[in-house]
Amino acid sequence: MLDRLARALVLEETEREHLYLLAHGRPPEVKSPVRTNGVSPRMQRVLDALESSPALIKDAAWNVVAWNEAAAAVLIDYGTLSPVERNVLRLVFCHPRLRAQLPDWEQIASFVVATFRAELARTGASQQTQALIEALSRESPEFAAMWRNHEVRKHGEGIKRVQPEVGESIALEYSSFAIDAQVGLSMVVYMPATHADAERVKALVTRRRALA
Repeated sequence: MLDRLARALVLEETEREHLYLLAHGRPPEVKSPVRTNGVSPRMQRVLDALESSPALIKDAAWNVVAWNEAAAAVLIDYGTLSPVERNVLRLVFCHPRLRAQLPDWEQIASFVVATFRAELARTGASQQTQALIEALSRESPEFAAMWRNHEVRKHGEGIKRVQPEVGESIALEYSSFAIDAQVGLSMVVYMPATHADAERVKALVTRRRALA
């Protein structure tokens, strides 16, 4: 009934949430939309301002919809991938080159699956996320086994080691942030753990520009 009322009044998401809080003392169940059309120019400028920190924005199905130059230089050049391939889970389990760049792949893969499951429990599964889970279960026995574990974890903060194709490995401290203005989107920022790691990121960005 409240959803019908919110639609009739053409309430924005914040107003809809306030309506639920007044009626039930709790926010509505979140059904995060899947977005495939990128982000606003302002959000892209935020990403681009992080010149020495790889950063990306993903939607509710963990499709990468925006990224900065540092992410393309250090992680993977998302611009060379098709939209279907630009999915965090698909990249972790079905992209050999990216897998080779992650010395702690098994730990990272398990964490990614557990975090994805926790987010689906909170926001609800869409047809696209359900199709993604079924496809990955067929294509990757490792994903299927980890998905059957039913482990859940929060994204929060942590550290990831990346071994680029050129140069020494880089330690990156990551943090995840929800984007309030756009429901379903979240930003992941990878900060170099040390000054030396920051210099390695800058070197990879410089090399990418030189090859462009």
